[in-house]
Amino acid sequence: MDPHNATGAVVFILLGFSDDLQVQPLLFGLFLSMYLVSITGNLLIILAVVSDPHLHTPMYFFLSILSTTDIAFISTIVPMVIWNIHTQNKSISYVGCLVQLSLFYAFCCMDNVLLAIMAYDRFVAICHPLQYTVIMNPQLCSLLLLLSVGVSLMESQLHFLMISLLTFCTHVEIPNFFCDPPQLIRHACEDSTTNKILLYFFAAIFGGVPVSGILYSYSRIMSSVLRISSTGGRYKAFSTCGSHLSVVCLFYGTGIGVYLTSVVSNSQRNGAVFSVGYTTIVPMLNPFIYSVRNKDIKIAFQKLLSRRR
Repeated sequence: MDPHNATGAVVFILLGFSDDLQVQPLLFGLFLSMYLVSITGNLLIILAVVSDPHLHTPMYFFLSILSTTDIAFISTIVPMVIWNIHTQNKSISYVGCLVQLSLFYAFCCMDNVLLAIMAYDRFVAICHPLQYTVIMNPQLCSLLLLLSVGVSLMESQLHFLMISLLTFCTHVEIPNFFCDPPQLIRHACEDSTTNKILLYFFAAIFGGVPVSGILYSYSRIMSSVLRISSTGGRYKAFSTCGSHLSVVCLFYGTGIGVYLTSVVSNSQRNGAVFSVGYTTIVPMLNPFIYSVRNKDIKIAFQKLLSRRR
């Protein structure tokens, strides 16, 4: 059999977490529970924002888009994980792997850009409160949304093209539960030095620019808040961006944890365990963070539930 890439003949084996059959029911229940909680929580956020006119502001508009993106992001990976555990079939086709990789990068980049846009929104609200409605007008919000979609599609297609040009052996074992691009590049049947450089370059551009925007926005917010004389005014200013800052720390903290694990740990499967953080746990926790720390969302939830009753 030809060991090289024959497009449709290539099969990727997703090794996942464990081969122990006794652990599989536990993994199945764990992923199914996290998926259902994530979908339910994010749908409630979307319904609360849509149904309450008081939440028809730029801040909650982008929050609803973030929840929609989180639903799509977790749906790209977790349903296949649940199905593979249920059927004990860990294989994924070449085309299926490329599709999953493209969707993964599209929604991951969308999360990146949306978090930067939401940081900019908080910067305008705190540093320029009197001009907030003028600056964050519906036209600008629509433009920022289109920008986030365009940038996400661009990164997705660049990674799709980069991986599709690689040559793979007929059977490739990936020590993860989804088609992780660094692992795919590592297991290519050719010199992939250029692809590794491109991978870090894309990460620096599509990840570094949003992070720089978030850091700049919060540095300006911090300097503006510290100039407020009253303690109550400072607390009120910080409370408006506390939820977003918590989500930012959680999202990038888990991503950095995955990278450090891959560098420090000798076991490649440890990376799969830490990858659960930003692929599953972050989309699941985002609705709880915004609902617990946000009074407006709590009120909207109460109205939504009372209307259902």
